[in-house]
Amino acid sequence: MKTTTIALLALGFLGACAEPVAPPSSPAGVVVAHLTVTSANFAPGSAMPIDQSCDGKNASPALTWSAPPEGTKSLVVVVDDLDSSPPEYTHWLVYDLPPGMTKLPEGFEPVGGPNADLTGGNASVGLNDFKNTRYDGPCPPKQAVHRYRFRVLALDATLGIPTGADRSTLDRAMNGHVLGEGILKGAFAH
Repeated sequence: MKTTTIALLALGFLGACAEPVAPPSSPAGVVVAHLTVTSANFAPGSAMPIDQSCDGKNASPALTWSAPPEGTKSLVVVVDDLDSSPPEYTHWLVYDLPPGMTKLPEGFEPVGGPNADLTGGNASVGLNDFKNTRYDGPCPPKQAVHRYRFRVLALDATLGIPTGADRSTLDRAMNGHVLGEGILKGAFAH
């Protein structure tokens, strides 16, 4: 009985320590525009190829999205695992992409990689939950199917936060700046 009580108290304490960050919102009075996000590597809601996972090349998939709304100053790409524990385990954060971009090639590396010229050298990569500043693909537990969300957000500002910012820092910086958003979901299992 004591062990159960201690475990429940510990869980309550850990929950109280967490700093939940609200999803980024739009500026006052702005209705968030819909962006259509697709990938040449997988259809919406379907299984992702092994090359986009930890079992393969661990390369980000090619992404394409519709034109962002007028007033867009930068774009953000966030990839997370919707079925992880804790939820929304972050696999990739790319921010301050130029507003005119409408696609990323497979294996995109915006900082120091062969794709840096596509962004004018201004894009940054955040710290994912693997503690890396790069894309880390799906890697769910064996025998488990997890869903992955690829979000593209259009912002009315350039964030200017340094490379290596974590998810909560990025979400706080985006708050009040979202003009458009699009989501593509895929799934992966070993």
